Amino acid sequence: MPLLFDGIKENNFLIIGRAGMDLYPDPPGAATEDAISMSVGLGGSSANIAAGICKLGGKSALVTRVSDDSIGLYCVNQLKKYGVDVSYVKPVGGEFRNSLAVYESRVEKHQSVIYRNGAADFQMDTDDVRVINYSKYGALITAGTVFAAEPSRSASMLAFSHAKSAGLPIIFDVDYRPYSWTSPEVASQVLTAAAEQSDMIVGNDEEFGFMAGSINKGLKKARELSQTSATLVIYKMGAEGAITFFDGQEIHTGIYPVKALKPTGAGDSFMAGFVTSIADGYDLKDSILRGSASASITVSRPGCAPAMADINTLKEFMADHPGPTNK
Repeated sequence: MPLLFDGIKENNFLIIGRAGMDLYPDPPGAATEDAISMSVGLGGSSANIAAGICKLGGKSALVTRVSDDSIGLYCVNQLKKYGVDVSYVKPVGGEFRNSLAVYESRVEKHQSVIYRNGAADFQMDTDDVRVINYSKYGALITAGTVFAAEPSRSASMLAFSHAKSAGLPIIFDVDYRPYSWTSPEVASQVLTAAAEQSDMIVGNDEEFGFMAGSINKGLKKARELSQTSATLVIYKMGAEGAITFFDGQEIHTGIYPVKALKPTGAGDSFMAGFVTSIADGYDLKDSILRGSASASITVSRPGCAPAMADINTLKEFMADHPGPTNK
């Protein structure tokens, strides 16, 4: 078994990246500009993945910085509620603030506004990652946003180095968010460098295309990475499903159609569903499908972390659903 799967099967993940507060108008379908009340929940890609893993029976620890205020404390309390280890979540003072996402629970005319000015999580530094006991964990997971600014970029690269030295496989969700970067050129260079150090890479067609310089080159880029550096590459295509590259194979899988309430949170829940399924002994294709089912559950409910499936929800969904497209 490759190192990647051995690490995942420990079901204990070190996750680097942001936690934030999500706000979404009530009732579902309401536009932000017409909102009278809002629901609140934990958000941020890495925090969502960490919470999703715990809800599905795994263990996770998050490494990040949060603002030294009530919003940062809210994020810490929410992480604890989901069972995430917050030993490496540190407050930062001054004018740095937690990320805030305001998005709507609707697909048609969906609006999502992300506030990332002076983001607290970008203040994670090399001291934060040096103190980690990497040998406690089976694998490291991160999303591309951690590389968008300093000192988080250098700290994350150092964490990759320490993880490799400790024998941990690196799982990288490209998660390209243009608003976080100074330029597309810098983003392409840095994200490609991170991908080339990773054992598993997950991204959508646009993200691989971005790294390759053109969306029509994305599939070729994903295939090349699987042949040169990564053990496993998952190329997601939205409603068209995914192509997984592993050991010379190209595994095509579909999605579990649902009535989507919103487009947000799918990628984070896919990651949580996939890695915990591998850890629980499912084969590669079934784990991909369980990741896809987890994503479908999340987009059909309000919120991100609150909407992610627990073990019973996923089990019931897969038992009741007629099955994925492109079986």
